[in-house]
Amino acid sequence: MKLSVIIPCYNEKETIEEILKAVKAGPVKDIEIIIVDDFSTDGTRDILKSKIASQVDKILYHEQNKGKGAALRTGFKEATGDYVIVQDADMEYDPNEYPLLLEPVLKNKADVVYGSRFTGGGPHRVVYFWHMIGNKFLTLLSNMFTNINLTDMETCYKLFKREIIQSIDIQEDRFGFEPEITAKIARKHCRIYEVGISYYGRTYDEGKKIGWRDGFRAIYAIVKYNVFDRS
Repeated sequence: MKLSVIIPCYNEKETIEEILKAVKAGPVKDIEIIIVDDFSTDGTRDILKSKIASQVDKILYHEQNKGKGAALRTGFKEATGDYVIVQDADMEYDPNEYPLLLEPVLKNKADVVYGSRFTGGGPHRVVYFWHMIGNKFLTLLSNMFTNINLTDMETCYKLFKREIIQSIDIQEDRFGFEPEITAKIARKHCRIYEVGISYYGRTYDEGKKIGWRDGFRAIYAIVKYNVFDRS
């Protein structure tokens, strides 16, 4: 069993080395690490080329900033593992929890596993109230269209069987990826599980990037990929 870890990266010079160390030191050893740099301008690229390139399987570089969805689209195409997981380049999610997400697929009970920040007993940093409300509203709206009962549609930690994620045409370039992929795996009748994970959220001062405009795009994506674009 090999796990492909896709790390979309944009202006993460403060954390990219730290998250790589955490992934490599984690409990899952048979891994393929693919970093996609989405045209970082803060020095991240220099770190990737000088310090990290020799430690990972692939680094792919975008020549203009396109967004997280575009970076994931690039990374998914290159994955060769049996399973594929998304790992943000910050330190909000803990690679030590990969076994939690792998367990349902290794038991042949799931095709896709989401790591929920709203279930489970792990530590959760207390950050933004309205972000939590926004996440729960978007998850509820998505569930109404997909008729599945997720608790955290917007989570970073999504694990897929490789053949499933590579069979999906991802169109969203930014954070609209989350509702788009949820709509498309629900339509494929994938066996979807959730597991509770911990969450070490960061503030905007610490580099958080998602904003209110992304929330409106997520609403648009929920309607688009559940009603109008059912490819």
